[in-house]
Amino acid sequence: MPLHRRKLLKTSAGLAITAFVGGQPAAASNSGSCQPRDPLKNLTEGNQRFCNAWQEAARNPSTNLGSELQNNRCFNAPQTLFNEQHPWATVLTCADSRVSPSWIFDTTPGELFVIRSAGNTAFDAAIASIEYSVSILQTPLVMVMGHSGCGAVSTAMGEAALTPSLERLISPIRSQIANSPDLAAAVRSNALGTAATLRENSTLLRQAEATGALKLVVSYFDLQTGAVTLI
Repeated sequence: MPLHRRKLLKTSAGLAITAFVGGQPAAASNSGSCQPRDPLKNLTEGNQRFCNAWQEAARNPSTNLGSELQNNRCFNAPQTLFNEQHPWATVLTCADSRVSPSWIFDTTPGELFVIRSAGNTAFDAAIASIEYSVSILQTPLVMVMGHSGCGAVSTAMGEAALTPSLERLISPIRSQIANSPDLAAAVRSNALGTAATLRENSTLLRQAEATGALKLVVSYFDLQTGAVTLI
């Protein structure tokens, strides 16, 4: 194993213990960063702003979605981001080009730690990335977010021939959506299954939840309305 990787893993283990022993995530070291007191509430409020702008843009195509949102944002100063980051939430979601957490929750650089894969699957690198965000960056909230019209879940519901790589991606989705009556239900089942996989395959995340240092939630993003609802 390369030396730099051994050092990172050693550091990660030490910080994980520090973060979770007290049952509360450590406060950000840089007071200039955006740090809401209630991360889940902040995501909810940000999504409501996005919904309002999204629906207005649907009614009026000339609406500038960016200008509708930007006045409500907390901006991390560039000098705050040059050398460090203090994200307050981690989002595991789909790689779909229409699903952008920063837009959906009306946030700016430095606020969200985002992991994306087709079908928001909990593959090994995703689990490791979330462990990094929780133990090293000490994000107190992890959200698994599925979305309407998910192509990966739709593919998993079908019987089309796939490449070996795609089959490895789709296989865990298939196991999580059995007996789903429609795509929307399948997407929800898949997101719940992903959260269960995170808990099952990560001792660190289980311990963080048990001590209260981490909240793990599951949600569904509706492309038509722009709304994110908890499952």
